[in-house]
Amino acid sequence: MASSNGTSSGSGSGCGSGSTGCEDQTSKLHHVIVDERKQKRMLSNRESARRSRMRKQKHLDGLTAQVVELKKDNHQILSSLNITTQNYLNVESENSILRAQMSELSHRLDSLNEIVHYLNANNNNMNMEISSDYQHQDFVHCENHPWSSSSVYLNQPIMASADVMFDNY
Repeated sequence: MASSNGTSSGSGSGCGSGSTGCEDQTSKLHHVIVDERKQKRMLSNRESARRSRMRKQKHLDGLTAQVVELKKDNHQILSSLNITTQNYLNVESENSILRAQMSELSHRLDSLNEIVHYLNANNNNMNMEISSDYQHQDFVHCENHPWSSSSVYLNQPIMASADVMFDNY
């Protein structure tokens, strides 16, 4: 009878010491066992390789989905950046126009203030002349006098309103 290790035991088996039939059977049995183990190992390796390929494919699908999502996010960010840049350029252009208008209005206001200053200086000189010429007459302080301080407010600076000045633009 054959044991699990491939040797025979017992006297009634037909294998004697030195007989080649018993060795052939043991060798065949050993090859069958080795072939079964080899097939099991090959099957196990195939299944493991299949699982590995499935994991890799799943990982690749996840990375592909992530690339699509990142490209979509990148496109949205670029669109937002383009809109923001356009808004910035529009505001910068408008600010440039407003700076130029402010400069022009400042120059106009300075000119008008110089005129007021000149008129005030002349008014003070004229009031002195009128007062010295007509010391004894009361009409110098009359409200109908053109240079009377009560009828003309020349001591006030001229203030310009921006909405009035922008009507021409």
